[in-house]
Amino acid sequence: MSFPVTHLSLVRRAQSADADTRARAQEALAAVYWLPIYSHVRLTHRQEPADAEDLTQGFFADVVRRQLFARYDPARARFRTYVRRCVDSYVANARQAEQRRKRGGDATFVSIDAREVDERLTIEGSRDADAAFEREWVRSILVAALARLRDRYRAMGHTMQLALFEQYDLAKADDDRPTYAALAAEHGIPVTRVTNWLAAVRRDYRSQVIDTLRDVTSSDEEFREELRALQGRESS
Repeated sequence: MSFPVTHLSLVRRAQSADADTRARAQEALAAVYWLPIYSHVRLTHRQEPADAEDLTQGFFADVVRRQLFARYDPARARFRTYVRRCVDSYVANARQAEQRRKRGGDATFVSIDAREVDERLTIEGSRDADAAFEREWVRSILVAALARLRDRYRAMGHTMQLALFEQYDLAKADDDRPTYAALAAEHGIPVTRVTNWLAAVRRDYRSQVIDTLRDVTSSDEEFREELRALQGRESS
C-alpha cells in the first residue's frame, strides 16, 4: 500500500517551510499524542497528575519553540519512537533545572481532561509505561478517526446512519447494546436497512482509522508497521 500522490501526512506537514501549515500539523499531532505522552510521563518519570499535565503541555510548547517535529528523520526511527525520546529529554532537562511551565505553557494545543487516562491507569493497574503508551496511542487514533467519521456523516446529512452506529457499535457494554430489531423499530426502518447501514458505516470507520494512521506516519514503511501494530492490538 502506498501513499496517494496528493497525500501529505501530518508528520511531513509539520516539517513544512510554511509556518501556518507547520502550526496546523503540530496542533493535529498534539491532539493524537497528548494522552499517550501524559501516561508516559506519569509512569516512566513517576510524576503526579498535575506535574505530568504541566510537563506534557510544556513539551508541546517546546515542540514549537525548538521545531522538534521538523527535525524528525524517518530513517532513524518511527515517529512515535522519536516523540518519546524527545519527551524523555525534555522531562529530564526540566526536572534538572527545576523548571515547571505553568499549565497551558507558551501554546495551548488541545484541551484534555487528564482524569480519564488517570482512571484508566488506576483501573488497569498498569505500571508498564510502554504498554500504557501503546494503549493510549491506539485509543487516540481510534478517537480521532471517530471524530472524522462524525464530521463526515453530519456534513452529508447521514445522521440516522451515524446514530445507529453509535447506539450499536459504541455501546459501553453488551447489555446496553440494542438488537437490530429494536433499532429498526426505534427509527422506523426495516431491519435489513439497519444491517446494511451498519455494515457501510463500519467500512467507512475503518477507512477513517487508516487515513488517521496514514496522517501520523511519515512513510509507506512506517505506515505498514504501524498498521500491523494497530491490527495486532485490535485482535488481541
